[in-house]
Amino acid sequence: MSEDAEIIVGRNSVLEALRAGRSLNKILVAKGERQGSIREIISEARERGLIIQEVDVAKLDQLSAGVRHQGVVVMAAPVAYVDIDEILSAAHDKDEPPFLVLLDELADPHNVGAILRTADATGVHGVLIPKRRSCPLTQTVAKTSAGAVEHVPVARIGNIAQTLKLLKKQGLWVVGADMDGTQNYYEADLTGPVVIVVGNEGEGMGRLTKEACDFIVKIPMRGQIASLNASVACSLLLYEVLRQREMRKK
Repeated sequence: MSEDAEIIVGRNSVLEALRAGRSLNKILVAKGERQGSIREIISEARERGLIIQEVDVAKLDQLSAGVRHQGVVVMAAPVAYVDIDEILSAAHDKDEPPFLVLLDELADPHNVGAILRTADATGVHGVLIPKRRSCPLTQTVAKTSAGAVEHVPVARIGNIAQTLKLLKKQGLWVVGADMDGTQNYYEADLTGPVVIVVGNEGEGMGRLTKEACDFIVKIPMRGQIASLNASVACSLLLYEVLRQREMRKK
């Protein structure tokens, strides 16, 4: 769990953040604490589909740095998350085929930030990040993105396979990046509506994610190292999408 997000402590402050619609990464509640307004906080958080985690009071003490937390601490995102529909609408308004990136359980905030930076440079309409087992938007992500986090819409999603199924229904092609891909990334037609899926740093894409892809591309490797850093691999694919779209215009 990244701890460089903005911290909101105390029941009233947390309730206000919830009611104001703030983008929140995670709500931490003291184990066994269910009295008074804590129940209201948990109820509102569940309605919004937020992650709620029970932790020891010592953890809350550490995060709140001496401020009275009253059994609840929230980790807020540096910018607001959006809905997938907003991302697709923005692409439609620009009269461009949707160009999305889905990060399959990336854990390193530096990789996420670097991908956001490239996404901004290549015209990506939005980035999708799973709510669980993935790095959320944090201050480290924002800093590594060099300001791109302010310009590239990010949506948090639930089930990856279900999300990809919905995107397919809306006409997007799902392209996964993996070493066992059937063709090199520059041989695939990436000019249409597309979502590029990048796997995590250690194991790549999960099995169900792979199965949800329309096709899988690979990056040719001629050296002794078997794989590239996730953000570098993603950058190659995003610039290939941009290159193909630019060539098609000509």
